[in-house]
Amino acid sequence: MELSKRHAAIVERLRVADRLGVAELAAWIGTSEVTIRRDLEQLAAQGLLRRVRGGAVSLQARGEGPPFALRERDAADAKRRIGAAVADLIAEGEAVVLDSGTTTLEVARALAGRRVRVMPLSLPAADVLAAHPPTRVILPGGELLPGELSVSGPLAEAALRALRFDTAVLGCCGAAVEHGVTAYDLPDAAVKSAAIASARRVVLAADAAKFGRTAMALVAPFERIDVVVTDAGLPAEVGAALDELEIEVHRV
Repeated sequence: MELSKRHAAIVERLRVADRLGVAELAAWIGTSEVTIRRDLEQLAAQGLLRRVRGGAVSLQARGEGPPFALRERDAADAKRRIGAAVADLIAEGEAVVLDSGTTTLEVARALAGRRVRVMPLSLPAADVLAAHPPTRVILPGGELLPGELSVSGPLAEAALRALRFDTAVLGCCGAAVEHGVTAYDLPDAAVKSAAIASARRVVLAADAAKFGRTAMALVAPFERIDVVVTDAGLPAEVGAALDELEIEVHRV
């Protein structure tokens, strides 16, 4: 198992079990205890778990999503392709609200340097965009979420309500056709919903693994989504359901 997948598996296993030993993890993953000890040290240094004698304990609640640092490495190639494809859908001069998240960060990288106006809902995306004029960056207010550096709260929602955008580019934690687009965090879901309400067109940027998952907080039903940009791994039955809803789907 490659490093990024092994790290993701360890963090997810710990999130469910709370505490696991080195020997147990090594047997479950099928690798040596030396490798697992090295993995745990690396993950602890990133703040993704806490090392204890003989193993590790989770630093996440069961209802929380995977940390940003871990998600950023997951399906990285697919996210880069999705980011480029979303940027291709945006015309010069558009006003765009760009959601927080690892996939939308790739959209920011693809948009940087374009003649567009963007309100990014996270500091990492704002940093990428602001470094490449003539892209214009509009910053919202709000409280920063540690780790994610995304904005949330009444100030962020008020900023979105005060403006109108051509396109909202949305990320998600889960995307099940029957349950809608969902997020782990209630304040995050509220900001995403405000972004949808402020835009003429809504583009959902999500790798195929997100489809079929459901998180706790509803962002919007799929009827509110105009375009889905995903990768070639999208299940055929999900694609068919999106077609029935007359949602434009791009697979990259």
